[in-house]
Amino acid sequence: MLIFVIVINDEKNFSAECGHIKSVDSVIKRMKIVFFEVQNWEKKLLLSAFPKAILTHEKLTIDNASRYQEAKIISCFIYSALNAEVLKLLPHLVYIGTRSTGYDHIDVDYCKKNHILVTNVPEYGTNTVAEHTFALILSLTRKIYQSINQSKNLNFDQTTIRGIDLYGKTLGIVGLGKIGQQVLRIAKGFQMNVLVYNRTKDSKLAQKLDFQYVELEVLLARSDIVSLHLALNEHTKHIVNKKRIGQFKKGAYLVNTARGGLIETEAIIDGLEQQILEGVGLDVLEEEKELNEEIAILSSEYKRAVDLKTLVYNHILINHPKVLITPHNAFNSVEALHRIANTSIKNMQNFIVKRLKDITVV
Repeated sequence: MLIFVIVINDEKNFSAECGHIKSVDSVIKRMKIVFFEVQNWEKKLLLSAFPKAILTHEKLTIDNASRYQEAKIISCFIYSALNAEVLKLLPHLVYIGTRSTGYDHIDVDYCKKNHILVTNVPEYGTNTVAEHTFALILSLTRKIYQSINQSKNLNFDQTTIRGIDLYGKTLGIVGLGKIGQQVLRIAKGFQMNVLVYNRTKDSKLAQKLDFQYVELEVLLARSDIVSLHLALNEHTKHIVNKKRIGQFKKGAYLVNTARGGLIETEAIIDGLEQQILEGVGLDVLEEEKELNEEIAILSSEYKRAVDLKTLVYNHILINHPKVLITPHNAFNSVEALHRIANTSIKNMQNFIVKRLKDITVV
């Protein structure tokens, strides 16, 4: 997302410093680079690109900023609150790269006024979350976990683990952003019919991907599987509630890999007790602390604030035979984490060699 493109404050000196240098590596050696909030999985990737950089697990704060006052380039995560008070303590700073999609933790106005370029990681987990969505769908419809548990108990009675085909079934997608579209593409690979409820409609996209826009009530009534892919806000909170659960097609499956607050937990219980829902797959829970950034779950800061283990263990649905719960893990693949690091590295390298047209600028 483009908010601003700026000219570096000391353009002539910066060009003189870099103009005669032929490689990114030699430029890096001349600049002080600091990575904050570094997790163990990032270290090798970051050091392979910036071997002379300073890596620290601590977040950048007003209390420690003076220790890094010589830094020209910094990279952080969402727990470094880069407000004007902190940034004033970094007088040589020309670039901030946040290893996150969101950048609310950065005073963008201050950066613009002081000619500091800011970049982010706009996308890293679209296919990852979409694939996890189908992992839940297949686990539910083919009774994978029941089958595994039965086999471990040497119970080979197949009558209790009979599943259903996805071929020819109708998938209802609520929210057609990047992840919703990827889920749709996968569904077409299974030769499913797809209904979509979305705030805006794109007739060209509907024709290209072969799906139909419908109202939410129609989608719930006709879909064999309903998958949620919405952001959480005042309009979408409890979009699946006790009133709407009665609108679902009898025997439907419900999957949520988006935000826990989209579903009222009591609605799930009602749907299961009334035998409206045949199965439910949840990667997120209503009681979970709301996240702006999935990758935050892997940080020590989040783990100190939220005890996911206790939350899942105590959840009322954890032992229900028709409910599968994964611990907010849909985003968490090796490739997704590497995309975060590699995009951050590429942004920084492109900045250093002055290829502004190639970097992701917020």
